[in-house]
Amino acid sequence: MFFQRSVAPVDHDDAVLQMPFFHRVLGDPLDREFPDSETAFLALGCFWGAEKLYWQLDGVLSTAAGYMGGTTRNPRYEETCTGLTGHAETVRIVFDPSVITYADLLKLFFENHDPTQGDRQGNDVGSQYRSAIFTTTDEQAAVAARVRDEFQAKLSSAGYGKITTTVEPAPQWWYAEPVHQQYLDANPGGYCPVHATGITCG
Repeated sequence: MFFQRSVAPVDHDDAVLQMPFFHRVLGDPLDREFPDSETAFLALGCFWGAEKLYWQLDGVLSTAAGYMGGTTRNPRYEETCTGLTGHAETVRIVFDPSVITYADLLKLFFENHDPTQGDRQGNDVGSQYRSAIFTTTDEQAAVAARVRDEFQAKLSSAGYGKITTTVEPAPQWWYAEPVHQQYLDANPGGYCPVHATGITCG
């Protein structure tokens, strides 16, 4: 990720991403509405690699990098990196549930990072890298709790510790800056290692 500067967070009236902004891979405006779709908000460390993981899937209609879970309005990346905004780097995933289910998205979520590390993923350290599932419905919350508990059993059997992933109602979503949207498409050699445990939901 970028060099982290110490910048005190403040609320902003202006968004860091102005529409229209078109998805670099899928082509649609990021704010396009898709009929009969659902939305997932997942935080699993660096949002660059996490977003790429999901935009490649059949049934995923749109993805975006952003910030969620904190208190600062229209946060900036530099502020979020201080940990003082309370936000986590979060991927918004719009998907067709007739093609891919919410549970499928969550299985990939748990398989593609280490959900036991707390406020870090590998060398990326800070609350902005925490593991979190932000749910939009009671049904999503129930599915998230079930998949988390099932994965905990597999992790425990393999000698891993307790999952730190939080499951919480989705608060306000904030888009990240244009440079962060589909970053690994624009920068194929960009740094964003996967910190998976190697354990599968199976």
